[in-house]
Amino acid sequence: MKPTKSFLSVFILLLISQLCFSQFKNTLKYTPETPPVKASLNDILWIQGHWRGEAFGGLTEEIWAPPLGNSMMFSFKLVNDNVVSFYEVGFIKQIGETLILKLKHFDGSLKGWEKKDETIDFKLVSVEPGKIYFDQLTFEKISKNEINVYVVISHDDGSHEEVKFNYKRYQ
Repeated sequence: MKPTKSFLSVFILLLISQLCFSQFKNTLKYTPETPPVKASLNDILWIQGHWRGEAFGGLTEEIWAPPLGNSMMFSFKLVNDNVVSFYEVGFIKQIGETLILKLKHFDGSLKGWEKKDETIDFKLVSVEPGKIYFDQLTFEKISKNEINVYVVISHDDGSHEEVKFNYKRYQ
């Protein structure tokens, strides 16, 4: 059977799009073909705590609460030159036999970036011991007192980059 031009065109387009989104080392991309992943909040208890690190030329702080009400809530802030650049508030929620991460951004005055009823949602892609992969966002346990968070950031020019947040437990 000889492949048609349209088949080859679709195949090449799919290959290019896959290469564009799999160019990053530490994150995975959710696709409609991604099979459902079973996980519970118990699989990610190691992210709870008070964490600090550096990114985007400033200091970062992330606080993860223990599970309550089928979710783990978090807050994040970035501080540049002793001024808050932005905040994030969100959760990882148990939905049936899987998890979803949802968040909202706020500027330093708590003015929301997203519309009132909108959230940024990250579907679960894979779970491994010490790693949890959401769509273009990964948590990695280095030790009891250190974690990495990798996230794919989109820029205005259409480019993307994977950013690493290295956090140490803050006492």
